[in-house]
Amino acid sequence: MPTAKKPTTRRRNTPPAPEPAKCPDCDGKGETRETVRVGARKGRVTDDHQTALCLTCWGTGHATD
Repeated sequence: MPTAKKPTTRRRNTPPAPEPAKCPDCDGKGETRETVRVGARKGRVTDDHQTALCLTCWGTGHATD
């Protein structure tokens, strides 16, 4: 004897969750970049850069409330 088919359920289309706002200090990258300066008196600017963790969002890239 054949078995009866189970009734199918309809899936609802749920909208995607909104993305959190980007951090204004690091533009959503999670780290900041600063120019390296050398010399005690004049502080000459070099072509080198230093990156560090963004202290506003702690590296997540999302704005805090």
